[in-house]
Amino acid sequence: MKTHNANLKRCPWVDLTKPDYIAYHDNEWGVPVHNDRLLFEFLTLESSQAGLSWYIVLHKRENYRKAFDQFDPKKVSRYTERRVTKLLSNPGIIRNRLKVLAAISNARKFLETQKEFGSFNAYVWKFVNGQPIVNRRKTMKDYPVTTPESDALSKDLRQRGFTFVGSTICYAHMQATGMVNDHTMDCFRRKEIIAGYQKIIKH
Repeated sequence: MKTHNANLKRCPWVDLTKPDYIAYHDNEWGVPVHNDRLLFEFLTLESSQAGLSWYIVLHKRENYRKAFDQFDPKKVSRYTERRVTKLLSNPGIIRNRLKVLAAISNARKFLETQKEFGSFNAYVWKFVNGQPIVNRRKTMKDYPVTTPESDALSKDLRQRGFTFVGSTICYAHMQATGMVNDHTMDCFRRKEIIAGYQKIIKH
C-alpha cells in the first residue's frame, strides 16, 4: 500500500501510532468497491468484528485471507464441519464458532444474491442509488452508528438469510466500501476520493 506523510490531516478515528491503520485509512477506507470478491471480504470481516474493535480484525486480515481461501465465496460456501474445526483451531483469526459458521452461511447467500442480480455489486449499491453518499462529518460525534440506508440494507440481508449483518455492521461496511464517504471535512482523503468519482464520470 502507498504510504503518505504522517503529518497530513486524517479522520479522528485513525490511531496514528499504528502504521497499518494509517495505511488502511489512506488507501482503502471510503474508496468505492465494485469487485464482488472484495465486497465479500469486507462483509465477512465486518461480521467478524461484531462486538470487537475494527483494528483487531484489520490486524488479522492477512490471516483471514489465508484461512478463507482469499475470500472466494464459492470455496467458502463449500466448507464442511471438518474445515470449521480447523478454522476454530487457527489462532490467526477470531475463533468464534458462530462467526465462522456465519461466514460460511453468508457465502452461500452471497452466491444466491449474485445469481439473482448478476453481481453482488449490483445488489448492494442499489441501497445508495448507485452513487456514493458524501457526508460532511467534522468530529467523532458526527458519525452515526446507523443510517436509514444501513437499516434498509440490514433488513434486506437478514430477509435473505444473512447473519451478523445488523445495521451497525452494515453501516461500517458501507463506510469501508465507499458507499458513503465519511472522511471528515478536513481529512486529506475526502477531496481525493471525490476527485476519483469525477474522474470515473468523465471516462
